[in-house]
Amino acid sequence: MRISAIALLASISACSAFSLNKAPRLAATSLSMSAAEGNRRTFITETTKATALTAAASMVGVSSNPAPAEAASKMWERIQLPFEDTVYDVDFDSPTHGYIVGARGSFAETNDGGNTWEPRSFQNLDAEEEVTYRFTQVSFQNGEGWVLGKPTLMLHTKDNGQSWERIPLSPKLPGDPASIVGLGPSKAEMTTSSGAVYTTDNAGRNWKAQVKETIDATLNRISSSGVSGASYFSGNIINQKRDNDGSYLAVSSRGNFFLTWEPGQDFWIPHNRGTPRRIQSMGFVQGDIHKGVWMTLNGGKLLISPKDTDLQKEETDFVEANIKTGGYGITDVAWRSDNEVWAVGGSNTMYVSMDGGKNFSFDKSANSYPGNLYNVKFFKDFGNMGFALGSNGTLLKYRG
Repeated sequence: MRISAIALLASISACSAFSLNKAPRLAATSLSMSAAEGNRRTFITETTKATALTAAASMVGVSSNPAPAEAASKMWERIQLPFEDTVYDVDFDSPTHGYIVGARGSFAETNDGGNTWEPRSFQNLDAEEEVTYRFTQVSFQNGEGWVLGKPTLMLHTKDNGQSWERIPLSPKLPGDPASIVGLGPSKAEMTTSSGAVYTTDNAGRNWKAQVKETIDATLNRISSSGVSGASYFSGNIINQKRDNDGSYLAVSSRGNFFLTWEPGQDFWIPHNRGTPRRIQSMGFVQGDIHKGVWMTLNGGKLLISPKDTDLQKEETDFVEANIKTGGYGITDVAWRSDNEVWAVGGSNTMYVSMDGGKNFSFDKSANSYPGNLYNVKFFKDFGNMGFALGSNGTLLKYRG
């Protein structure tokens, strides 16, 4: 599928407005953001009931925690959330103010650096029309924020979340929205499950394509690329990760190869995974493609590439890290510093390396909680504070 240079036109009048209102009753025709009265956040619109399942949950099984021989550290503290649903993403626009999003419309705000959270709700009076959304991504910068949800939903705020508008997206969009990141006033970058990359500089009214064609079109056009599983590819990509300068990594939905894209390139570049195990997740070392990439495989394996790896090649060199997971899958990896690296995964397992990712030891901070961890993030601009997120309303804050 060719992607047009200017796509997804959306008129201002088509945007639905949302405003903050703490009154117990709202005008019948309005949707507004208010303090939630229950223990979960609900977003109500006139559509059908959405699923609350997550693709991430299928990556790892929920089971009892392992009992590793080495439980040498406990460097994270659990933070209470006003709901018990899976949380997927958290972001801050100052050292104190941030939002967290999750399943079944879970949406909460903090004003003390993530130590306490208050639920927030979007509600319409007609409860019979309730739709439960799964909010998957949130991005905030200088009071301007973006939220992605499923079924397809994009929200935008310019006033620290006091009021929101719904950004309409074209039904011709190739794939479903997969990620969103704010880049400045009225500017953002969005990707889709088909590998499209779009930017906007007018708060989502217009989107400009950065890639000439979708991933399946690229791979089917060069079916003799030599990349295992790439020929006649017709699926979606998962686990899209963006580095600090706009380069992307993506994994095929079957985990049999991965792809990279850098700004200025016309197409995604496919790469063999170089192992019989399926890829579970990938990301950038310290958020920089030039510092390397990491890859996790089924069975709890973690591989890290050297600096300045040539990602123009089909084959990528990786070095396996010394990490004993007992077979539990690793879902995310994050660098807190050059030497301190954290990995999280199934059964709420956590591992820390103090030598740049060569050797990892077990951390028992989440050992007593059931569920899985899906995301670990550090905010270097705000004192390097860190959070780990997972199922059952699990939120851990780094204490060191």
